[in-house]
Amino acid sequence: MSDPVIEFEAVSKSFRRNQVLREMSLQVERGHTFAFLGRNGAGKTTAIRMLLGLLDRDAGEISVLGLDPTRQPLELRARVGYLAEDQTMYGWMRAAEMLSFIAPFYPTWDHDLAQKYAREFEVPLQTKIKHLSKGQNVRLGLVLALAHRPELVILDDPALGLDPIMRKQFNRDLITHLQGEGRTVFYSSHLLYEVEPVADEVAILDQGSIIRQCSTEELRQDVKQIMLAREAVAVLDGKSILDKRPNGQEMAIVVEGAEAAIAKFQSEGVEHRVIDLNLDEIFEAYVVGQGDEESTAAAEPVASPR
Repeated sequence: MSDPVIEFEAVSKSFRRNQVLREMSLQVERGHTFAFLGRNGAGKTTAIRMLLGLLDRDAGEISVLGLDPTRQPLELRARVGYLAEDQTMYGWMRAAEMLSFIAPFYPTWDHDLAQKYAREFEVPLQTKIKHLSKGQNVRLGLVLALAHRPELVILDDPALGLDPIMRKQFNRDLITHLQGEGRTVFYSSHLLYEVEPVADEVAILDQGSIIRQCSTEELRQDVKQIMLAREAVAVLDGKSILDKRPNGQEMAIVVEGAEAAIAKFQSEGVEHRVIDLNLDEIFEAYVVGQGDEESTAAAEPVASPR
């Protein structure tokens, strides 16, 4: 049974003449970790600000936890945890003072839970915030986002700027403390290869609209790279081709609906090789792929079999 925590229905938003979102629709089910993907400037942060009631839409409907963010922003924020890459805190405060400062804003704040998270995330509570490392700042932000036991956690590129070890540790904490508790997580990130292991579902935002939303596993099964002779590409309906690039004497195509494409090649006796793609490669095919247009560029490296 469907139990959506977030619903966007035909939402549009413009800033003067720049239309950022164009009748965008998506749905996030309760308990899922949802990866919200798009290039810089695609409108991800605009959508997140709407979720929090910080921006109003020009058209369409938004529901978060059954609430309208623009009409019930305070009630909504009491039930949501939010962590952003550019989140700023008072540098002159100690980390412990920041926890005490934030607590009164949340009726459900759990002091013992905040202390528990601070220990587990190795946040030095007696250190002034301006002296914390980038990683410690992110982990303190995570404590602030979780200590009131939110039903929904929104993460807007929180690990951007961390070194690879810190990013892996952050995602480990995300899995342990959010997925393990059945929380709903709305995760926007540029680090697609690190989102992939934790995301139950993916939505790709491009030119203001959602061009694909499905489970991560369904996306990996449905989108494949196929290597075949150049002349054999014509066997396939061009509408299913997301990207097409020459690779020596062969053509490397990325297709949507891989099962049907492979069956077509088999029925026509076309020799081909199928290559699995990771989330980063799939995302690239959707947003910058050449589709069925002929490429005149020189051969480029393509994904290697794994």
